[in-house]
Amino acid sequence: MAATRIATKLREDPERRLSYCLGVDADALAPPARFRAMGTDVEVLALGADADAMAELGALAADALEAREARWSRFRPESELCRLNAAGGAPVVVSTDTFALIARAVDAWRTTAGRYDPTVLAALEAAGYDRDFDAVARSGAAAVDDGADVPGCAGVELDDLVSAVRLPADVTLDLGGIGKGFAADEVSAELLGAGVRGVRGVLVNLGGDLRARGDAPAPHGWVVAVDDPLATGRTGLLAFAEGAVATSTRLRRAWSRGDRALHNLIDPRTGAPARSGLASVTVVAGDAWRAEVLAKAAFVAGRDDGARLVVDAGATGLLVTDDGGVVELPGLATFRP
Repeated sequence: MAATRIATKLREDPERRLSYCLGVDADALAPPARFRAMGTDVEVLALGADADAMAELGALAADALEAREARWSRFRPESELCRLNAAGGAPVVVSTDTFALIARAVDAWRTTAGRYDPTVLAALEAAGYDRDFDAVARSGAAAVDDGADVPGCAGVELDDLVSAVRLPADVTLDLGGIGKGFAADEVSAELLGAGVRGVRGVLVNLGGDLRARGDAPAPHGWVVAVDDPLATGRTGLLAFAEGAVATSTRLRRAWSRGDRALHNLIDPRTGAPARSGLASVTVVAGDAWRAEVLAKAAFVAGRDDGARLVVDAGATGLLVTDDGGVVELPGLATFRP
């Protein structure tokens, strides 16, 4: 299926956008495995897989994501993240992948000069995101504060010899976005290495955090529609063989309290949902966790500083401004089908 035909199908049936766009020759691919995990919609596609192989891949992916959600969710009191947040300043030994995730989050805080900050949990809760998002969206009764302090990661201590983490007593972590990206990175590697019959390449999509590995469909690779939150019609398609795409937008996880429009992208400087003049940022990078971090940091930074942040990090992408402008960054043309 040519890229132009994919775009036509997306316009005709936007509810099935992922099914149409996650593969140039989508008719030659087995139907994707679909399920819910980590609070979002998941799709898994594979090159060379028949229906039985896709069922096996879907089951493997579901188990792998459930295991990670059990460790990383801030809504499961028994998770490693909740134990760490409740430790009151004491060190906590965590699993190796949880340690790797937190280490990436702390490093991202440093490399983005604090524009990405995993210590925003108190601020998220103050804005009303204090339970699973489906419940947040349904409820109109919770009070909303005007912001909360975001302490930053300077006091976080990491001991890689024993995979121990110590948070200062006033610090709690939210790993939702980076966790989805890191999960897409890890699970795509596990699926490709699982030895499932016929599988030559995989693409894992966790609610818009996409990671491709191995072989890709000919002739363009995996073709995806860029998130277009304001329906500009100008964000277009991207095509890539391996790597990742992630989008941060103020319009996806959004809710209201009275006349206040709120969303989950907290500006660490104010402790409140960011007002940066942007509707969304999409980033193309080598890893999904990194694309996720850069997209969020660029959204907080705003159009000019955000564009520089992404380019200086060696990535590319595009920004959609609140007035419907679309800013393409250097290098993005390489990924246009």
